[in-house]
Amino acid sequence: MRHSNYLFILLLILLLNCRVSAPMEVVEWESRAEKVEIIRDDFGIPHIYAKSDADAVFGMLYAQCEDDFRRVERNYIWATGRLAQLEGEKAIYSDVRAQLYMTDSEAIAAYNSAPEWLKELCKAFADGINYYLHTHPEVEPYVITRYEPWFPMYFSEGSIGGDIEQIPLNKIKSFYEEDQTAILTETNEEKDIKDDEPRGSNGVALSGALTSSGNTILLINPHTTFYFRPEVHVVSEEGLNAYGAVTWGQFFIYQGFNEKTGWMHTSTQVDFIDEFIEEIHSKDGKLQYRYGNEMRDVETIPVNIKYKDGEDVKERHFNLYRTHHGPVTHTIDGKWVATKINWDPVNALIQSYTRTKTKNYEEFREMMNIRSNSSNNTVFADAEGNIAYFHGNFIPRRNPEFDFSKPVDGSDPTTDWQGLHTVDECITIVNPDNGWIQNCNSTPFTASGVHSPAKENFPVYMGPDSENFRGINAVRLLENASEMDIDKMIQLAYDPHVLAFEKIIPPLISAYDRTGSKRSEIQEAIEVFKSWNFQSGEESIAMTIAHFYGMAFVSKYGILNQLTGADVKTLFTSPGEQKELLALFEEVLDGIKEDFGSWNVAWGDINRFQRLSGDIDLQYDDEKESLPVGFASGRWGSLASFGASAKTGTKKLYGNSGNSFIAVVEFGDTLKAKSILAGGQNSNPESPHFFDQAQRYTNVQFKDVAFYRQDVESRARETYQPGKR
Repeated sequence: MRHSNYLFILLLILLLNCRVSAPMEVVEWESRAEKVEIIRDDFGIPHIYAKSDADAVFGMLYAQCEDDFRRVERNYIWATGRLAQLEGEKAIYSDVRAQLYMTDSEAIAAYNSAPEWLKELCKAFADGINYYLHTHPEVEPYVITRYEPWFPMYFSEGSIGGDIEQIPLNKIKSFYEEDQTAILTETNEEKDIKDDEPRGSNGVALSGALTSSGNTILLINPHTTFYFRPEVHVVSEEGLNAYGAVTWGQFFIYQGFNEKTGWMHTSTQVDFIDEFIEEIHSKDGKLQYRYGNEMRDVETIPVNIKYKDGEDVKERHFNLYRTHHGPVTHTIDGKWVATKINWDPVNALIQSYTRTKTKNYEEFREMMNIRSNSSNNTVFADAEGNIAYFHGNFIPRRNPEFDFSKPVDGSDPTTDWQGLHTVDECITIVNPDNGWIQNCNSTPFTASGVHSPAKENFPVYMGPDSENFRGINAVRLLENASEMDIDKMIQLAYDPHVLAFEKIIPPLISAYDRTGSKRSEIQEAIEVFKSWNFQSGEESIAMTIAHFYGMAFVSKYGILNQLTGADVKTLFTSPGEQKELLALFEEVLDGIKEDFGSWNVAWGDINRFQRLSGDIDLQYDDEKESLPVGFASGRWGSLASFGASAKTGTKKLYGNSGNSFIAVVEFGDTLKAKSILAGGQNSNPESPHFFDQAQRYTNVQFKDVAFYRQDVESRARETYQPGKR
């Protein structure tokens, strides 16, 4: 009897311990939530206040989940290699690619190696999301039911995809699909990622010499898919006070500013990825590769990839391979190829977060010495009057005897990377005499006009970026800039000139003048072009015709940026070429007429902004309400890029990329800033902030940024703690 009572008491204690231990985590979350205050302003922008950085991160992630949990979730499903569990078998090789570069066990090891302060932030990241799910039981996660503090190791830099997305999935699939040890012959395949609209951004910094106040001004103008980043303000008593765009699910402001410094990232073409051809042998059932005079073992990593199949979840097993150069991703002429990229998640997170707390150029420059930001250029300004530009950051030092634009012999040790270039060795610009710096994903050798670095002073792989029409347009405008303020900078950033058509349209006009046409509408359309000032606008008929003609021109001839320096008098001068141009133009006019009933249609009647739902993959409808937009695609040189195209079932063009979050910041004794966000902050169509910035967006009516506490409180619409809204 005593024995039975003893067992009963023991079981009761165990049960009580289980019941007590289960909510202890919740008690910890609730305790942390009490230390956080979220103030939503009149546009729904969250201003998060907390005593510690970690508590601020907790509130920041909670607020992000309130605004769009599905985008937070989707980014980590993709980054951690779980996409096939959501999208099925078609996404298996996306997950294989993620696992090739880091497995879960490696991500956990990276997290464990991080400094304590960073681990605290990572834990706060996970706690913020998990607490949101705990307090919102109606939200059912698709794949990840619990977020772990090591997840940020997969997503350590603000451009989701970044380096790894440049590695084509079709090549990985060709290698790993069936017999992973088979020697496959490489075929000429295009990259999986196809995006007609050029990806990129604009950044401009002005010194006080060009501003009416004598203060520096920074333009932050990323071009992404709409709703890719929300607008966030996060403040702690440990010195954090950062405002700007945060990629969903990250705990640092990616493109933004604090009271003393501002930073804008533009995508770079710096060569930071190399392919190494490996000499593979099999000995005693073991795979090896030659490295100089030695044979090294190929690392074999067994992984199981789960994927959704109807209502079931199935698995496929893979053996993944790595050499010291990196994962084996494909073959060339039957030889295995390892693809080496930057993969240093702890330092990348340290750099990404440290950047947000820098107080001046000196501190910012010191942060850049970490050299983990591989996919970006950086335009910078501070309150001390400095402006600067860094072209790339992570740049491998290479043996100049080899052409690393092509795959190199991995068996030759002299092809190995020889460390990284120092920041001083890279292309940088600091306080140029002309007082301005720009980068529009274009060559760094025109970033400050005649005060730009000289191309011959740097290895080719440091500055392979070509010129583009946005860059030329920015230089054209900045060369005449003076007495600038925030509003004038916004006006410059939305200059309607579409420079590419200065190269494309004159040859067409010359062709018409030489041969003519029997069709009166061709003559009428050419007359429209002859009187056009090459500016886009809602009422412009010329912009309508030019856009469709330009798209047909690029599709047929495959050139655009190659024309930036061309003399139009030398383009398409032969009778045969001119006949082709006119025939192409006739096809375009016929197509416009077929779709819209007339070729004589205003640009804003066709070019539209619409948001019907909070879905990640948006649908569009010609019969439902939308807004006219006068901006044009960045491909044509429009600084205010609006990437629009016809969607399934539509005739009109609907924008889904380009100008997304835009801010102009003036640094001085006190900070001033204005911003705008495509559409709105919240993904819920029932929210007042779902589309409340849309009309402002199309009208270029920026809102004042509430940065200081008194301004935030004066515009407060909601004040609450996480879990108590």
